[in-house]
Amino acid sequence: MPPSRETPEPDAALAWGAQALWQQLVPLLPGLSVEVLRSTASTNSALLERARVLPEDRRDARDAGDPERAGDVLVRRSVESAAFGHRAADLQPCLLVAEHQSAGRGRQGRSWKSVPGASLTFSLGLPLALADWSGLSLAVGVALCDALDPLGARATQPRTEPEPEPESTSALRLGLKWPNDLWLLDAGGAGRKLGGILIETVAAGTQRLVIIGVGLNVLPFAAADTSTGFATLRELDAQASAPAALARIALPLVQALKSFERDGFSAFAARFAARDLLRGRVVRTTRPDVAQGVARGVSAQGALLVETADGSTVAVASGEVSVRLDEPAAAPA
Repeated sequence: MPPSRETPEPDAALAWGAQALWQQLVPLLPGLSVEVLRSTASTNSALLERARVLPEDRRDARDAGDPERAGDVLVRRSVESAAFGHRAADLQPCLLVAEHQSAGRGRQGRSWKSVPGASLTFSLGLPLALADWSGLSLAVGVALCDALDPLGARATQPRTEPEPEPESTSALRLGLKWPNDLWLLDAGGAGRKLGGILIETVAAGTQRLVIIGVGLNVLPFAAADTSTGFATLRELDAQASAPAALARIALPLVQALKSFERDGFSAFAARFAARDLLRGRVVRTTRPDVAQGVARGVSAQGALLVETADGSTVAVASGEVSVRLDEPAAAPA
């Protein structure tokens, strides 16, 4: 029996297809666990907690009569431990889905609200051996957009010969707002936030694990944050559901991570540029030396390039600033 688990759900339960996901992903991620929880504080926090382990001397632990410490690792227990299930202290890849997060987190400590059935919230944790982590959130964003907006993805690919374009697919429908937000592009150049990405890493012994958290709005809900507008997957697909969205993006996400591990951000730079929501726009940042400027794309490492009033271009690294549009978003050129 594959290591997949789905919590029993009464009433109109969501069918997540954990075993099917596992069968699809395990060839790329040996040792993978797929787990679906009714509720947890934060899927990212749960996987981070699972990975926070310390080497422990077996003999000392055994002599101390502490069976929980008489192994290769010492688990730092906390409130999230109840969500570990049979994968406690396991450093293997894990796709952890929660129908509801009571304390979902976004970038820079912001909260991420979700409602069962109306939101897709999950985290993918796996060890990655990277020489350069720069641009990882942008690569993840590209993978998600291309999976959810395949017609737009087709438009971002170089063509070897002329090909007629269907009338309804000439424009991208999803854009990326540096460094980690997916936006739905409206007619006339406006845009609304569809989802976000939170990437965290943790050292676990000799390994470094990356935890990739994704939150997507599927249906409208009353508690939604509308400060940046509010978009849902139902606007792209009238039949969209949280399980269907996960099934659509899981494999492309894993494939993108494997590509990033091998080739870095360079493999995603052109596709990000095609969806770059900030390029050519006036932006404001919280950095004192770059209070305002014009976004000029990103560097080879995925840093935001901002042209300041004196004509100089400053590279702003992810995590340093909060960037907000001074004008409505438009479809990237």
